[in-house]
Amino acid sequence: MPKVESTTIINSTKGKLPRLPFVYIKNAILGERYELGVNFLSSQKQKKLNQTYRGIDKTTNILSFPLTQTSGDITFDLVKVRKDAPLFNMTYGKFLQYLFIHGLLHLKGLDHGGIMEKQEKKFLKMFSAKHTVARKIK
Repeated sequence: MPKVESTTIINSTKGKLPRLPFVYIKNAILGERYELGVNFLSSQKQKKLNQTYRGIDKTTNILSFPLTQTSGDITFDLVKVRKDAPLFNMTYGKFLQYLFIHGLLHLKGLDHGGIMEKQEKKFLKMFSAKHTVARKIK
């Protein structure tokens, strides 16, 4: 049976995306069969989604939208991600990776709290080590 791609990444901004193993991380946390859409939006579009779905009239770095048990979407405002990274003592790329893990855990059904924080730390450490090793091999 041929493998069906279950991750779609769309960059609607003019900026270049950091090189992160998005599909690998998604598959490890949600599984290969989970259908995920990842959208990188302008601050204006992210603000509109945040207003529509959360009633908050400002942009946010990430939004997660579970659609079904086996599908969902994540949206990012990369300008906000870059601005917020220093607040978390992280580089832009590391913070984007952290937020992606955070969003995937929300799609998996976790809410903010101790369990989610432990999972975030575990996966961030796991994927950071593997990503670093993969870069050195290339």
